[in-house]
Amino acid sequence: MENRRAVVSVLGKDQVGIIAKVTTVLSEKEINVLDINQTIVEDFFTMMMIVDVTQIEDLDSVRQTLNEIGEELGVKINLQLEEVFQAMHRI
Repeated sequence: MENRRAVVSVLGKDQVGIIAKVTTVLSEKEINVLDINQTIVEDFFTMMMIVDVTQIEDLDSVRQTLNEIGEELGVKINLQLEEVFQAMHRI
């Protein structure tokens, strides 16, 4: 089976627990984090993760759960398949 990866991005006001809550959702869905990068610029939190979604058939369910956590935290969370992300950012 070919590996399938996705990009998870998080943007919003910094607060305690953002990484913990996002990674807990991913862990509960048995999604492995392959790479993670986060930056805080003044009060603004940004995080990008590359995750392995090879075994995940229902990405909409994962997106829905991440959206709910994002609303709870007051941040925007986006999950896109890697090929979609690359196509959107190709010039």
